Amino acid sequence: MQSLRELYKIGRGPSSSHTMGPERAAKDFLARTEGAASYRATLYGSLALTGKGHLTDRAIIDVFHGAGKEVEIVFDTAPRQLEHPNTMVFSALDGNKEEILSLTYLSVGGGSVCAVGEPMIEAKEIYPFRTFSEILGYCSSKNIPLQQVVYDFEDMGIKNFLHDVWHSMKHTIHAGLIAEGKLPGSLKVDRKAKILFETKPQDEEPVEREKRHLCAFAFATSEENAAGGTVVTAPTCGASGVLPAVLYYIAGKHGFTEEKVISALAVAGLIGVTVKQNASVSGAEAGCQAEIGTATAMAAAAVCTLFGGDADQTEYAAEIALEHQLGLTCDPICGYVQIPCIERNAVAAMRALESAELAKILHGTRKISFDLIVKTMYETGKDINARYRETSEGGLAAHYKVS
Repeated sequence: MQSLRELYKIGRGPSSSHTMGPERAAKDFLARTEGAASYRATLYGSLALTGKGHLTDRAIIDVFHGAGKEVEIVFDTAPRQLEHPNTMVFSALDGNKEEILSLTYLSVGGGSVCAVGEPMIEAKEIYPFRTFSEILGYCSSKNIPLQQVVYDFEDMGIKNFLHDVWHSMKHTIHAGLIAEGKLPGSLKVDRKAKILFETKPQDEEPVEREKRHLCAFAFATSEENAAGGTVVTAPTCGASGVLPAVLYYIAGKHGFTEEKVISALAVAGLIGVTVKQNASVSGAEAGCQAEIGTATAMAAAAVCTLFGGDADQTEYAAEIALEHQLGLTCDPICGYVQIPCIERNAVAAMRALESAELAKILHGTRKISFDLIVKTMYETGKDINARYRETSEGGLAAHYKVS
């Protein structure tokens, strides 16, 4: 399994697959071809169909223009068989517009990319496990909690890295809670995080206030993401609001130390890398269940860690969270990570807490392992019609008409 550094990435939204991934691919290709006169980037599949809404072209253009190079962006929307739905081809051209070098890149989710025929860029296989059951076996043999697995196999700087991740998450929430106005794009969606946080309904009960604030935190991050702000992939940009909202809410309510939050981030990371190893966190590959489902599972596991839950309870919480997102489609209207994505992060944050609460009471009775749910999620994702996998050709995206 890869390092948590390959799961949690700090970068700009609105999409890890469609913005952060192409940006990394462009930087890699530019570094290989410094002598080229100009460039061409051809986008296929989901990148072509929803790239403009996801600001894919802007992310690529900024890389090449920053190096003083011109680049042509081609959106090739013709149906074709692709190795991965997020496929792009970069071509380096000489002064006569003749091709010098061409490479195909795949944006495989969570901001990670790979050049076809080469190992994934910066991929680090540092954990000697392939499944969550193997992680549990290691914990049992060593009599250690789940977070210690991270500290055993990551480098010495992992805690500092997770501190940076947490600080970035908090900064995004703070920024989102004070921002006003409309999000960019033709949908003209109003920012709602500040309204959610500050507007107190008449006769509001304390439990209702807490849910409102939890949702406000999720909205804050998701709206910053939609506006192209800085977020942490957890596991993706589109699902980046769930884990920060849950951690910020729980830590604030119960006064958990930052060290406890770092341990929770570590365990959430183990859940995320398990899904990346055995399935996918890409909405274009497996639907929104891969993104928001994984984020919900990560957040549920984090809650269990904060409250001192054991490995069995933590696995059960993650399993509940992912199981009940199975079949969730990815149908962003106009390709923007706004509708239904922003509200979905808030709903998922509440579901994460509910999953952890169920697991606290019922752990020891479960029949389904987390590994089995991950396998089921991936198979389900492959069976979902391509129209419902981040192409904006089905579901809400097909039925809603921008006025």
